[in-house]
Amino acid sequence: MVPAQWSVQNPWTPRNNQSCGNGSFRKCQRSSYRTINGSCNNLENPTWGMAQTRYARLLPAIYSDGVWTPARARSGRPLPRSRLLSHRLFPEVRIKDPQWTLATMQWGQIITHDMAELGTLSMFNAQSGPCCTNDNRLALNNLDDPTCFPIVVGPEDPDYRNQECLTFQRAITDRLLGCSQGQGSTEQITMVTQFLDLSLLYGSSDQTAMNLRALVDGRLKTEIRSQREWPPTNLNASMSCDIRSPNDVCYVAGDDRVNQNTQLTVLQIILLREHNRIAGVLSRINPHWNDETIYQETRRITIAINQHISYYEWLPIMIGSENALRYRIVYDTDDYIDDYDPSVNPAVLNEHSNAAFRVFHSLIAGYLKLVMEDRSPSQSLLRLSDWFMRPSIIEQVDNMDALTRGLADQPEQTRDEFYDREITLFLFRGRDRLGGDLRAIDIQRNRDHGLASYNDYRDFCGLRRGRTWNDFDDTISIQNVEKLSLLYETPDDVDLTIGGSLEENAPGALIGPTFLCIVIEQFYRTRVGDRFWYESPNPDVTFTREQLREIRKASIGRLLCDNSDNIRNMQRRAFEIPSPMNPITSCTDLPEIDLTLWKDFAPSLATQPKDGHHHLTPYNLDLLYKK
Repeated sequence: MVPAQWSVQNPWTPRNNQSCGNGSFRKCQRSSYRTINGSCNNLENPTWGMAQTRYARLLPAIYSDGVWTPARARSGRPLPRSRLLSHRLFPEVRIKDPQWTLATMQWGQIITHDMAELGTLSMFNAQSGPCCTNDNRLALNNLDDPTCFPIVVGPEDPDYRNQECLTFQRAITDRLLGCSQGQGSTEQITMVTQFLDLSLLYGSSDQTAMNLRALVDGRLKTEIRSQREWPPTNLNASMSCDIRSPNDVCYVAGDDRVNQNTQLTVLQIILLREHNRIAGVLSRINPHWNDETIYQETRRITIAINQHISYYEWLPIMIGSENALRYRIVYDTDDYIDDYDPSVNPAVLNEHSNAAFRVFHSLIAGYLKLVMEDRSPSQSLLRLSDWFMRPSIIEQVDNMDALTRGLADQPEQTRDEFYDREITLFLFRGRDRLGGDLRAIDIQRNRDHGLASYNDYRDFCGLRRGRTWNDFDDTISIQNVEKLSLLYETPDDVDLTIGGSLEENAPGALIGPTFLCIVIEQFYRTRVGDRFWYESPNPDVTFTREQLREIRKASIGRLLCDNSDNIRNMQRRAFEIPSPMNPITSCTDLPEIDLTLWKDFAPSLATQPKDGHHHLTPYNLDLLYKK
């Protein structure tokens, strides 16, 4: 059993009328390692960024009753139906991105799962009546249920014939959980830690983390099949996966969405294997370290690799290299970065997680290539909707490697207003002919969360406020402005998700100016508000300069190489399509992190740490004596 570094009252047991996430803490103890649930990152505000706490906001919520009822048009009439907006404004036109691979899109989902997950009633063993009947009609008896907010399908719908309802479950809020917030609107809850800390791998609670650990040599649990490591079996497979035969696999990980789609699961497997690969090296070079020390040091290194790839390799693609530097998201330096600000709340912005970041759904490709070692595609393609919640396909033949190469070879779709029908008509369809509509869900979620209007965020981000429809043509094409004018009553009614998604990309970025403003703010807060950020010189958490230099060698290409089954060749920049300027080369030619720099030369001190939470590397062994 791992001794506790801190003491925290369960934030979901309100006491003395306290709000969610504001449990009673004893003073946080300094440690070289993050807590699993994100608490005590900020020593003065220990719940900031913690799992099961509220989202943050840039602008106040808009609800028609000022509390929780979704907004209506300024006239008081209903806003355009989400499904109508989806098929009118976001049709399918498949255009390949000329530069960026499918790995770019898929790493974005890794990031968003790492930082946020909406809470639902079922997570708290609370149920509401169905909002749609089994034959996809409105459940009239349950329409008064405050959690019911079904996506209504109109008679003009070109695809959902003889159907009037698509299921949608409202997110839980602090008020639904009985937490007192006083006057004003309610706020949604995110179930995972709000840092970029690989909670999707390690979990966001101590119990989950311990259940995932092998408790030997710092390793995470795996199962061996075909001489390869795979995530452990989910003991609740029938509820977590689409099981169709006794041989089907269903995985468990730190995040319950691990089985959601094929390429997401591939990257989760890659990250799991990376942890165990690093743990194996550390246990060999430091045989005197116990399981706890190896686990914590490995977790620390793996998180650092994740942060480096996300900020220095991935983020400049999405927001533009110049913006990344101009807004101090990243720095052009090989030294420490000393700008941690304890006054910055790193909590995930509701506008970021539930509007701006969802614009990258347009990058999703509906069919996946299986790519061979010579980079020739196989004759078959995997249809995305055939394998939602069905990870078994990954373990068949050599699909793990073929799919991994596909991530680094197949182009993502362009970032535009076009969305693949695999996600706007066949989402999680199971064995049915049709499934859900992710774009309609995104729009409905915008309203569920009471996000302020597109015009409000234009104003917030320094763009001119639209008084007439023509005022939107500085960021949105004339054709799309015309469509908006036919669907909405006034410019002030346009949903943030709609307006931001229709904006043309800002120079050098894969996102329009309004969403760019929100995303930049989020990633600034995520870095500057993280006391454990991997580039920090803080002696409690720092790497040595030599170790930091090694971590900065990390790349998505090397990560894929090191943790595949048998991939031998990869381009240096795997988020970028192979080309004469980015040629395929041997994996051994890609920079590799030298883990021998983590060798501990003080075995007599490190052999018996009392609580297993000391950072036992040569540069700060004095932590052993800190109280």
